[in-house]
Amino acid sequence: MLVYPQLEHPWIPNSHKAILDEMLEAIGVSSVDDLYRDIPPTILLSPEEWDSLPIGEGRPLSEAEVLARINDILSRNKYFTDPPPFVGGGVWPRYVPSVVKALITRGEFLTAYTPYQAEISQGLMQALFEYQSLVAELLEMEVVNASLYDWSSAVGEAMLMARRVTRRNRVLVPETMNPLHLETATTYAYGGGIRVEKVRVDRETGFIDLEDLESRLSQGDTAALYMEYPSSYTGVIDENVEAAGEAVHKAGGLFILGVEPVSMAILKPPGRLGADIAVGDGQPLGLGLNYGGPYLGVFAVRWDGRLVRQMPGRLIGMTVDAEGRRAFAMILQTREQHIRRAKATSNITTNEALMAIAAAVYLSLLGPQGLREVAEASWYMSHYAAKRLSELRGVEAPLLEGEFIMDFTVRLPMDAGVARRRLLEKGVLAGIPLGGFSFFSDNDMLLTVTEAHTRRHVDLLVNLLDSVLGG
Repeated sequence: MLVYPQLEHPWIPNSHKAILDEMLEAIGVSSVDDLYRDIPPTILLSPEEWDSLPIGEGRPLSEAEVLARINDILSRNKYFTDPPPFVGGGVWPRYVPSVVKALITRGEFLTAYTPYQAEISQGLMQALFEYQSLVAELLEMEVVNASLYDWSSAVGEAMLMARRVTRRNRVLVPETMNPLHLETATTYAYGGGIRVEKVRVDRETGFIDLEDLESRLSQGDTAALYMEYPSSYTGVIDENVEAAGEAVHKAGGLFILGVEPVSMAILKPPGRLGADIAVGDGQPLGLGLNYGGPYLGVFAVRWDGRLVRQMPGRLIGMTVDAEGRRAFAMILQTREQHIRRAKATSNITTNEALMAIAAAVYLSLLGPQGLREVAEASWYMSHYAAKRLSELRGVEAPLLEGEFIMDFTVRLPMDAGVARRRLLEKGVLAGIPLGGFSFFSDNDMLLTVTEAHTRRHVDLLVNLLDSVLGG
């Protein structure tokens, strides 16, 4: 009987020569190299060649060296916690209660995958069903799916869905549509044979131009109108949104509304504004910024068989099992894995189930009153910031007259990109320069203030900007 010696490596099993020899003898070869005898020797690396491979620092690194190297790279990142970034435009700095992360890191939830096996995934399915129910209540839309990737992909899927439902190939968007959302959505649209056209926006208010919209709708081939409420790139809460929705319905098209979910606690939700499809990003609902993701694509429709049947992704429903007990099951999944590829509504595969559960935890923790308090704090702090900024010489804040809740535009007496760089040197990450965006000038900037900011943070921003402007 072989007495097994101490392993030669702490985490590579069976690495001792005595163990290797026993295994090689059992399978009838004399060395490990014999296992690769059918591979031409000219393409095999010798031990000397292996050691000289340009990996890492020019050679293979130990675990400790890799960790030191990673820590060195990470140390170059800048962290903005005091004050938080004044940057929004589609994702926003928000306070995330610690319990959200504590709950979603439980082993039962740690997967982004769809719970295909209902008999062993009842807990995960119930969590997704709760997410759907909470978001449906928040948006006042009847049907919510179990998530898409992010806001941009949700807009793209909504455009494709509008084409399938109306059999038309043109989608209208305001000229101030978030350029990041527009770029992704037009990529989806291009593949679907959809033409995306921009509608004029009033340069003083930031509201969509109803006259230009009516003119374009009169052409009669519009599948949908897409708007944001509030706009994620101007911050404006468009007062023409209901009239615009009625106009596109009158023309036989669908009304798609993109929303920031926290603001829905104090604004009219898409269900009351006449939206057929509501999209958005669940990032403000307890997800944090996370260096660009993962985020959470929200997708909802009103109760209409044509719309529900054409939804991308999957729906979780509540039912009863054979013994009459409450149970959960996937009730709609019109994707290519389950039906003929040509009939699939999307190829959404790995979804954002974990992020959807985080949103469900956040919403259930805060409740309607807590969410309203977060939205009101965002409104108050952003208006306080706009007022303080407007007191600086040469600064227009807000630039547009329309009401806002978090994001708002300002015009500076200097290039906004230069001002941002100088503020960054002082430790503040401020706004998105809007130069190069046709609606704005090089001196314009999109600033964001949420409940994560305090008056002290805002005062610091104002004072530093004043010094940058030479005040």
